Amino acid sequence: MAYKMLDGNGAAVEAMKLAKVQVISAYPITPQSTISEKLSEIVASGELKAEYVRVESEHSALSVATTAALTGVRAATATASNGLALMHEVLSMTSGNRLPIVMPVVNRGVAAPWSLWCEHGDAMAARDLGWMQFYCQNVQEVLDLTLLSYRVAEDARVLMPAMVCLDGFFLSHSMQKLDVPAQESVDEFVGPYKRHNTYLDSQDPMFCCDLTGNGEYTEMRYQQKYAMDHAIEVFEEAAKKFEEKFGRKIDVVEGYKTEDADVVLVALGSMCGTAKYVVDKMREEGKKVGLAKVTVFRPFPVKQLKEVLTGKKVIGVFDRSAGLGSQGGPVWCETSALMLGENCDIRHYVGGLGGRDVTVQNLEKVYNELLEIKEGKRTEHTEWMDLKENPLDIRKVVKNV
Repeated sequence: MAYKMLDGNGAAVEAMKLAKVQVISAYPITPQSTISEKLSEIVASGELKAEYVRVESEHSALSVATTAALTGVRAATATASNGLALMHEVLSMTSGNRLPIVMPVVNRGVAAPWSLWCEHGDAMAARDLGWMQFYCQNVQEVLDLTLLSYRVAEDARVLMPAMVCLDGFFLSHSMQKLDVPAQESVDEFVGPYKRHNTYLDSQDPMFCCDLTGNGEYTEMRYQQKYAMDHAIEVFEEAAKKFEEKFGRKIDVVEGYKTEDADVVLVALGSMCGTAKYVVDKMREEGKKVGLAKVTVFRPFPVKQLKEVLTGKKVIGVFDRSAGLGSQGGPVWCETSALMLGENCDIRHYVGGLGGRDVTVQNLEKVYNELLEIKEGKRTEHTEWMDLKENPLDIRKVVKNV
């Protein structure tokens, strides 16, 4: 292994290079653009032997990667925000054809209002289209989860695509020191790409993605469900092998100081690093708080998260997406369903939208509210925890009557 200084986008490129992707279809969009740029540079220099296809949109980018995978090669692309939204039609084509593409998604707010900065609404809008979703806390995890994703997605028991989600700018442009494994070790861990099920071969022709009547459609959907149901088990097996080979542990759900915690916050993404700092800080003050860091959001880790949360009377859930029209954001909805029937109070928090920083002070506020709820000192909580005063006065669209 060797140490390198890379940002999150650079770590994603390093992982794709180590996995020896053979076809790259690229379309830049901030804050993902440097992934496309760096991939073009290493292909042009001969550092990576791959076909680099410049396309006219994100829709085409995933279309090219999907059809390339059908021919039996490991294909790659990356996107963010409105680019992922433009891919929406093709996302289900990829998963429905059981093509294990691994795609970095650099999380960014979806317009409008226009934003170049981080929130999770882009990936959350695609959470039920048959793609696994893994969320990174730091740049090392971008590299590690991308490599791990190839092994999980391409496992014959899974054969489902994966998004490796990294927070825009907080990770994509954050330069950090990371441990990069040797090529030989990655070759042994990831292995060569092997085509399964649906494929394009002139010597063995078949229909791909043809019109499917109701006589088989439900069963084909169930096959995807069956694969997702087993993906967690495959992830844990692969994570164990990853730890044995590279020395780094990756948990489906990490319970950070949760064993004796009076209250626990559920969260994902880069803010988990700040949350761990806050947990340590408040522990020094005698306050028993903990963090449940969710790495695998799709498939949702029912067993693993429940093990961390069982017995906790007050739970907070932090969503970096608004969950418009719902009673709460996606992580809160899943957690609430998970704990249905348990004797616990689950509170919903929204924050960090449009790149707003999730600060130590705001997380302390969340934890202190949860502790006061547990102690019976309050009943209400601050759902949008970093909202400015008088938000309806900003760019008003409704006049007072």
